[in-house]
Amino acid sequence: MIILQTQKISRYFGAEKLFDNVNVEIKDKSRIGLVGRNGAGKTTLLNILSGREEPDSGTIHKKKECTVGYLDQHTGLESSLTIWEEIIKLAEPVKKLEQEMHQIEEQLSSVNQDKSSSNYTELLNRYDYLQQQFREMNGYGIESEMRSVLHGFRFYEEDYDTPVANLSGGQKTRLALAKLLLEKKDLLILDEPTNHLDIDTLTWLETYLQNYPKALLIVSHDRYFLDKVVQDIYEVSRGSVSHFPGNYSNYLKQKAEQIKREWKVFEKQQKKREKLEDFVNKNIVRASTTKRAQARRKQLEKMDTVDKPQNDEKSAHFQFSTDRTSGQVVLQTDNLAIGYDDKPVSQAINLDIRKEDSIAIVGPNGVGKTTLLKTFMNFLPPLEGEIKLGTKVDLGYYDQEQKTLNEKKTVLDEVWDDHPLLPEQSVRTLLGSFLFSGEDTDKRISSLSGGEKARVALAKLALEKNNTLLLDEPTNHLDIDSKEVLENALIDYEGTLLFVSHDRYFINRLATKVIELSSAGAVLYLGDYDYYLQKKAELEALKTLDEQSSSTDSLNEISSTNATDTKLSFEARKERQKEERKLTRSIESLEAKLEEIEKAIHDVQTQLSNPELFSDSEAIERLSKENEELLRNQETLLEEWEREQEALDSLLND
Repeated sequence: MIILQTQKISRYFGAEKLFDNVNVEIKDKSRIGLVGRNGAGKTTLLNILSGREEPDSGTIHKKKECTVGYLDQHTGLESSLTIWEEIIKLAEPVKKLEQEMHQIEEQLSSVNQDKSSSNYTELLNRYDYLQQQFREMNGYGIESEMRSVLHGFRFYEEDYDTPVANLSGGQKTRLALAKLLLEKKDLLILDEPTNHLDIDTLTWLETYLQNYPKALLIVSHDRYFLDKVVQDIYEVSRGSVSHFPGNYSNYLKQKAEQIKREWKVFEKQQKKREKLEDFVNKNIVRASTTKRAQARRKQLEKMDTVDKPQNDEKSAHFQFSTDRTSGQVVLQTDNLAIGYDDKPVSQAINLDIRKEDSIAIVGPNGVGKTTLLKTFMNFLPPLEGEIKLGTKVDLGYYDQEQKTLNEKKTVLDEVWDDHPLLPEQSVRTLLGSFLFSGEDTDKRISSLSGGEKARVALAKLALEKNNTLLLDEPTNHLDIDSKEVLENALIDYEGTLLFVSHDRYFINRLATKVIELSSAGAVLYLGDYDYYLQKKAELEALKTLDEQSSSTDSLNEISSTNATDTKLSFEARKERQKEERKLTRSIESLEAKLEEIEKAIHDVQTQLSNPELFSDSEAIERLSKENEELLRNQETLLEEWEREQEALDSLLND
């Protein structure tokens, strides 16, 4: 079912078109990714679809009572409450339902209640409706779900009493997203939801959104995330919006094929135009062929011009080169500990980085990934251990916070001041390759967007020509096109790479090794990110098998111990085994009875909720009694099952 649809909507800024003739269709369980370059109009389109803004023309049709939740990339939850107080507010409608259900239960069980009266029937009907609403709103498990979502976003029980006002900006954004997910709006619009999330949290969010019961519309530069979550792509490009079925990887294939077709059509028309123009030029002045030439000219005038594919979209184009080659050994650490104020965040780090390695550093937020790079750059002293640089190693550093940029300088001065001997034209040419041209070079750093600052920092790094690059989240703030340009430049780079990134697509394209950093040290995996995940899963499986094997060995050891070195005699062991079998059979029998009684309860409650039965008070009374009897029996069986299970556990642990 379609819950939101646009018809030929447009948006202009003055006389300049942002986009027009846009048609978007969102169904009740859609999984849509919205992609496009920075400035293409994605956020504006989201504002229109969410109802925050109106289109300049066109119409939007939204299903009646369709609720929309919107998280923009700068949203942070502001509240005077604690984390748990803010989240538990979402359960208030459920609590009201539960309260009314209890009131009706008391009325129905009242001795003064006439079960044949219309009031009794109305109460039953109301109770049935409330029960259905309670189940749909996950009344029985809502607090458990809240705790699960908070845990997914790394808010733990010990954090619940923390005032929201005391949280960092990133934590407030994560809490806002957690609250929005729990609200379960019919359409959830997320603008860059992966910002401020580490890889573990990203993985959790992907799984949660894959099972989200409503519609999703997501803007993200995280291509791995889009591949996992979305099933349709809408691309905002060159003033229009195009639809591509499938995830991000499928979109890339379809887009490449589309561009290929567009070039064929364009080149075919160009050849036809050239042929017609050539005929007109050669024959327009000859009396015998003038009419034919005039006909060809009219044909040219009537021809609809096919635009050159992507002719109005510029891409950055740059490369990283080196002034000299380093030695084979680039960097080694021996029992290194890193941190601040003598408080280590990670220790016992032993690394051996070799020439032309391309290594990704992964791990949860706060484990010291950025700290490690800063320690290598000597911005922070090591707390313990040793760092050895190889011969002829020139380190270049990219700071994710761009603190190395001077906010007061212009773009041109920021780059040129570091390399004053270069001709101005050479610097301007370089900046042009990073999409800074004309008046853009006179902008102050303070006025630039995050993506523009990132390009200035990368331009400075490219001029340094270091043979070893330490990159801290280099894809932050970059749109997808800029990420791909950066990836290609780094793939062609002949030096050594050591980088921190939560962009798993980026890691897969670049990394030949992955270092997992933890408080206990660093573990090296030989491969890309997918290999790292696979290897970790294999190691976890082996660990589980080892634990099971160890447990089995222990039991075997106990059962094979002879009478001389065990507390139990042969007869006592035999008696215990007999008791164990008896308890096991009893538990299995009770579980079978519980399964039967649960089915019977479900059948009776289904009959009680049948509207056709509401007028039959005798049947309702009979079924209600049967339901009560079944519930009592179920409670008795559960108590017996618990006693038997405790007895068996005690026997096995003896």
